[in-house]
Amino acid sequence: MAITSASGGFNGNFSPIIYSKQAQIALRKTAVTNAITNNSYFGEIANQGDTVRIQKEPDVTVNSLQRHTPISVEKLDDQDFSLTIDKANYFAFKMDDIEEQFSHVDFTSLAADRAAYKMADSMDEEVLGYLSGYTGGAGSWAVNTTASGDKANSAASNGSAADKVGAELLAANRLDATDFGNLTISATAGAGSSIPLAPRLPGATALSATTVSPLTVIARMARIMDTANVDSRGRWIVLDPVFVEMLKDEDARVLNADFGGTGLMNGLVLNNLHGFRVYVSNNLPYLGTGAGTTGVTAQEANYGVIVAGQDEAVASAEQINKVENYRDPDSFADIVRGMHLYGRKILRPEAIVTANYNAA
Repeated sequence: MAITSASGGFNGNFSPIIYSKQAQIALRKTAVTNAITNNSYFGEIANQGDTVRIQKEPDVTVNSLQRHTPISVEKLDDQDFSLTIDKANYFAFKMDDIEEQFSHVDFTSLAADRAAYKMADSMDEEVLGYLSGYTGGAGSWAVNTTASGDKANSAASNGSAADKVGAELLAANRLDATDFGNLTISATAGAGSSIPLAPRLPGATALSATTVSPLTVIARMARIMDTANVDSRGRWIVLDPVFVEMLKDEDARVLNADFGGTGLMNGLVLNNLHGFRVYVSNNLPYLGTGAGTTGVTAQEANYGVIVAGQDEAVASAEQINKVENYRDPDSFADIVRGMHLYGRKILRPEAIVTANYNAA
């Protein structure tokens, strides 16, 4: 039986002889947002615009005690943050009755599963960009110059496109070419210039004057967090595939499966590297042609971004708020639609460190 459609939908013969009962499943990335953010603040999310109030740990002054001297009692300062559910995505599709009747693959379930994955992937990309100081998305990333509500730290940036510092982040926690004294270009490189990266090869006896090794960058990130008294428990770092490839080429072979490491995959790849859980993601922000761009050192137009943090640095909350199925009034079809609500908030910018880099 031939079923045709004026626009969209399925066209052709619905026949078990022609069509396989097996559907091709698209390759999927693994989301890392829920693994690196504190998502215990879900509260009662009902609609876009809802607010989750997060109480801040009170600060207490420690005074020296002297005999026969009255003690001073202070009042606890009650402070909180607002995590606003200000992001929403949706999907909507319909399955024609005739198509459903003659198809022997459950396309409705396949489409709903695909929609759920794409909404999770969209949130993952947006949240990774936000906590790295960028906004937009693949092909349109830009430095974020708009704070989401009040800044958790008054010293945090309002966002500077010129210096490549995102809103709500600390400028001192953004590593660039000027932060590595072994580079001969460090004195003349501009703020936000990418770090020229290259793996340290076996036999190297001195620091390169033109490149920095990936392990050196990770160690510097750990030092920044150490000096800011960031808890060593729960630290994580998210890398892109270009950075991970250079880690595999390091003389330490920290990510070489032949030496006991794990192979490359989207998601967690190593449980401890300089104190970090190591994740790899294709959803990290980048500018221009990204981290794989070579030939020019200390770039400001083409680079990749990696980010390290601690589990309490960023809060996130999400909910698939509505999924409904109803009849299409204009055709013989069922419509399925759903809405995904979420919010995110940087709580401790001192516990987030970013680095701009490119493969040298």
